[in-house]
Amino acid sequence: MTVAGTPAGDVDLVVVTPVGTRRAEPLPLLLAHDGPEYSRRAHLLSVLRTAVTERRVPSTRVVLLEPGPRNERYAANPDWAEALTQHVLPRVQAAYASDGKPALMGASLGALASLQAEWLHPGTFGSLFLQSGSFFRKRVDDEEDFEHWHRVTRFVTDVRRVRRRRTDAHVVMTCGTEEGNLANNRQMAQALTRSGHDVVLTEAPGGHDWRSWQAAFSPHLFDALGHRPAR
Repeated sequence: MTVAGTPAGDVDLVVVTPVGTRRAEPLPLLLAHDGPEYSRRAHLLSVLRTAVTERRVPSTRVVLLEPGPRNERYAANPDWAEALTQHVLPRVQAAYASDGKPALMGASLGALASLQAEWLHPGTFGSLFLQSGSFFRKRVDDEEDFEHWHRVTRFVTDVRRVRRRRTDAHVVMTCGTEEGNLANNRQMAQALTRSGHDVVLTEAPGGHDWRSWQAAFSPHLFDALGHRPAR
């Protein structure tokens, strides 16, 4: 599917729906930033199929989002947040019946984009699965040469300044103990907790790579998918 004319340009995606289900059958919905890479390199779809068979998660439709111009879209770009919540999601939900609020996941910049989408449009998602988020901060991260450094740090600062809960989404965070984003993930989890958000951070062995992200699916992604608030 291509969703044309969004504030972030045309968005390509693939909807993967369980065998034997119909479009009109309401099912939980999971949207994945960098979806094709999650499928190829972290085996997201096969992991979910096994989890469904083992009755660890409900049968779920998965939207694999093509990143397109990834850094421009995912690096705290409010146009992408609007494109995802106001254009892509309504188009998918018009084509496929969904059960409850969808879940949203992403790794690195994809985790940052996931948090921003719900932050700017609270109430859209029931849960967020954020892996090794690029929650860059001044004096913490040595990433000043990154082209969207100021946009990212400005958004992170805005999140940290909030004193009241902004979203009821269940936030599940994972981060490798051997990677550079560990400090800023700890600080983000602390900031969200202080402002009353429902957040859990798990630190696991590994680095900033697909193998480590796949290893964290069980049980943490399953936790996010098992949190089923009503619409």
